[in-house]
Amino acid sequence: MEITSRQLEIIEAAGKILTSSGVSGLTIKNLAKEMDFSESAIYRHFTSKEEIILAMLEYLARTIDEHLQNAIPITDDPKAKFVAMFQSQFAFFESHRHFVVVVFSDGLLKESQSINEAILKLLGIIVKNLFPILLEGQNKGVFSNSVPLEDLMYILMGAFRLQMFRWRLEDFQFDIIEAGNKMIQSVLTLIQSQKL
Repeated sequence: MEITSRQLEIIEAAGKILTSSGVSGLTIKNLAKEMDFSESAIYRHFTSKEEIILAMLEYLARTIDEHLQNAIPITDDPKAKFVAMFQSQFAFFESHRHFVVVVFSDGLLKESQSINEAILKLLGIIVKNLFPILLEGQNKGVFSNSVPLEDLMYILMGAFRLQMFRWRLEDFQFDIIEAGNKMIQSVLTLIQSQKL
């Protein structure tokens, strides 16, 4: 689905509402008020709240994938790739706070099967980019092989999700870049091979 500039405006406004009011606050009426539009103007671009959330998740999946492709350096150092990947994610969400709730909200999971599938697709983008870095790191002896690769991947994704969730709960009051860098270094301490 190609997203028009007007649809992107609606998606970003929806993200702001989700951030301030949660899933229950995202209604077509509230969205029209936020944008100073009529409700019918919103319906010209999207047929429902669910369609807006699905478009938001699709936009995020595509944007995050492109962002990661550009952020991960071409290098033989898996540690540098790992750091760049997570730093780029913290920087992305620092600049796009209105999307944090969409990606890190349990409330969306109850909305529909289509939304669940879109969230899984978004997680798949992270897996697609993280898995080869971890595999390369384990193969080169940079990262420990003591934890199976799949388990390691989900532990890392959980740590990232928890950091973002805490940032949102604390109303974005701490520096996510600084906190993210500390988390990255702590994780590296845990996963680096002791042989190094």
